[in-house]
Amino acid sequence: MNKKEILKEILSTSLYLLGVLLVTFVLVKFVVQRTEILSGSMEPTLYKGESYLVDKISYRFKDPERYDIITFKYKYAEKTYYVKRIIGLPGDTVYIDEYGTIFINDEVLVEHYGNETIENPGLAADPIKLGDDEYFVMGDNRNDSQDSRYPNVGAVKREQILGKLWVQIWPLNRLRLMKDK
Repeated sequence: MNKKEILKEILSTSLYLLGVLLVTFVLVKFVVQRTEILSGSMEPTLYKGESYLVDKISYRFKDPERYDIITFKYKYAEKTYYVKRIIGLPGDTVYIDEYGTIFINDEVLVEHYGNETIENPGLAADPIKLGDDEYFVMGDNRNDSQDSRYPNVGAVKREQILGKLWVQIWPLNRLRLMKDK
């Protein structure tokens, strides 16, 4: 190879690597992000130590829906994200009675997540009217979850939502697409 061919090969390889880095940056910034489950608050649906890809693009085109499992920014710590299930949507009124029954707009929430009896309704012991951009989220492990029932989380603003859990990527033997509802 002569010098001209070597320089051409170096330039070609450099442009290829730059392209790969650019595509990777765009994917991570705007399309997907990996998140790891750090607590048992979503058991038995998600377990501590599992990793997921979060779809960051879908909610640019449609609104989050009830029962979606989302990742959102914790408002009191940088680079801290929580994973919870949406229970209440904008405009809903959420209330949890003394028996642990969840009411949405005065109707019992019919669900198959979080089947244990809620011991502490927290803020939802009184009806909570969600604003136009607010969501009420809960962990499926209702008695071991810091969620919208507590002042440190509260109602989650739309701008806090990073995205929806999409694919489980770890451990490999549990690789799966997350089901809707």
